[in-house]
Amino acid sequence: MRILVHIDNAERWRDEMASRLPEAEIKTSQEASSDWRASVDYLAAWKPDQALLGDCSNLKAILNLGAGVDALLANPALPADIPIIKLRDAGMADLIADYVRYGLLHFQRDFDHYARLQRQRRWQPHDVVDKRDWGVGVLGLGAIGTSVAQSIARDGFPVYGWSRSPKQVEDIHCHHGDEGLDVVLRNSTSLVLLLPDTPATHHLINAERLALLPQGASLINPGRGTLIDEAALLEALGDDNQPGHLRGAILDAFPQEPLSEASPLWSHPSIIVTPHMAGPTPLYEAIDQVVNSIQALQAGEAVESIDRQAGY
Repeated sequence: MRILVHIDNAERWRDEMASRLPEAEIKTSQEASSDWRASVDYLAAWKPDQALLGDCSNLKAILNLGAGVDALLANPALPADIPIIKLRDAGMADLIADYVRYGLLHFQRDFDHYARLQRQRRWQPHDVVDKRDWGVGVLGLGAIGTSVAQSIARDGFPVYGWSRSPKQVEDIHCHHGDEGLDVVLRNSTSLVLLLPDTPATHHLINAERLALLPQGASLINPGRGTLIDEAALLEALGDDNQPGHLRGAILDAFPQEPLSEASPLWSHPSIIVTPHMAGPTPLYEAIDQVVNSIQALQAGEAVESIDRQAGY
């Protein structure tokens, strides 16, 4: 069994996987010759380039070393009939829940207001809005979205979840479809985006849907940058001279990364930009999933793969 690893810090992934799969030959993409790549059984990779995928002509499966598969699906060299197995949570959900929790408290406890007051040297405490009156919408109820939604609900926020198809999640007000999305938006003092990047979700958060959010709502995006129509978001936020419908946004993902130095998002007074750090992949949990998947495939067992048409 041969496994090719392609990711930053690939040597560490290789060594950890080798300790758990002693029967396997494992090389990084930097080490492997084109002939060796042609005999690989499994590719464990994050955003492999076209040349690398083209070399791997004998694959049994691709192990996507992250939750998002949009870059892989867009690769012209992707084989049509190879199962793609992505990481599902693998420890990322707790980290993303912390990111979302910070964002919620930033707005619910008025830290954005207090930052402005500090710059003005003004002492002006605000009344605290009870968490029970602060609705949180979570768009996307996959493994990570469901975990985040339940974590936030345990904190005391009413949580409204939305998914493409009907779901039932304990402690979450679940909705689906276009009408369900409208319900979630109208109840979201803070809206959290945890959807995949697919044709159906591209610019899902546009001017029309931003207008459905309550006046003074906030947006938290640890998901995908393509979910948001950036021009519509900037319009909805307004500026210091003329505040808009939205109060603020915390953004971790962008259509092009790194974010261009020329982007107006950097300097907008109501936006916090972070460099796609909300949910880094914890190495050991991720390797556990990858190794378990490879062992199951070798044993002829069924392993959940992505739906290429749905995009996740």
